Amino acid sequence: MPPKPSMTSSAWTALCAAALVVAVAAPAYADGGGSADWSVAPSAGSSGGSGVGVGAGTGRRSAKDVRPAFYAEGAPGTVLRDTLSVTNPGPKPRTVSLRGADARNTGSGALSVTPAKGGPKGTGAWITFAKRQVKVPPRTRAEVPFTVTVPASALPGDHPGAIVASSGGRTAGVRVHLRVGGPTLSALTVERVKIDPGAGRITYDLVNRGNTVLTPKLAVHAEGVFGTRLDRPARTLPIELLPGRRVSLTEPWPDAPALDAVDVELTATAPGGARGTATASARFVPWGAVAGGGALLLAFAGGAVHLVRGRGRRSEEPAPEAEQEQGARELARAGTGEEL
Repeated sequence: MPPKPSMTSSAWTALCAAALVVAVAAPAYADGGGSADWSVAPSAGSSGGSGVGVGAGTGRRSAKDVRPAFYAEGAPGTVLRDTLSVTNPGPKPRTVSLRGADARNTGSGALSVTPAKGGPKGTGAWITFAKRQVKVPPRTRAEVPFTVTVPASALPGDHPGAIVASSGGRTAGVRVHLRVGGPTLSALTVERVKIDPGAGRITYDLVNRGNTVLTPKLAVHAEGVFGTRLDRPARTLPIELLPGRRVSLTEPWPDAPALDAVDVELTATAPGGARGTATASARFVPWGAVAGGGALLLAFAGGAVHLVRGRGRRSEEPAPEAEQEQGARELARAGTGEEL
């Protein structure tokens, strides 16, 4: 591919922040050597042809020759060219299969690629290799040319992808950072904020509403009746949010208050002016203590009612002294012959 086009340094820094290497399913090692018996990486130079070049050298390349990923930019309809190095340091020939893949986010934000069975529909489908299967002799590096054909209908912005290599039950890959020329927009929203007092956490969604790859930062602030309950300054999240993707994340809150009414505000930002804010409210109530306190209150109320009723009954009954006086008066009247 041509040299990296003119772009702002911050934009390319954001694009290069996380060079993807596809997860290794089953590591393969050289016979008795204890190291991976093959590898793939961007070539230090272009082969300039349509065939597969094979070189004898397999030593370490200098730091200036090492590229962590492929970087390219072109207008719709452009055909971009570059070369992949496949290195076999082992004592036996190695056949490596190559394919293009689309980069994608999982629901939790992890970076992955489209599976071979599903097939790519974006950048991965635009990648064409000189040979899809490469047989590399022992202790040799093969240079495999490939092209990225940007469709005339491609939308402006970032189109992340990857080159995936497989051999001997092992899979590895290299990121392809492709930007299609045209207007770009960095936009981000925070959605579906929920506070879970019992679990001590805040859940929320981040959505990339623009057409550039974002490395977002998140700030959290919570204000309660009794003052500020949480104040976390903006920090970079360990995700790379691709255009049009939604991810569900969790913010731990282990020291959430036991008793308060709290309003929480989440603010997400990203390079390029992207900013999103969302709020949620929650009431923290220690239900165990409330239940115990309620039982005591009921017991106290029951005792009070019993006491009041007992006093009422006693007030209606004549006192012993009053009964004796009444009996004496009746006996006196009986002695004088008065009617009772």
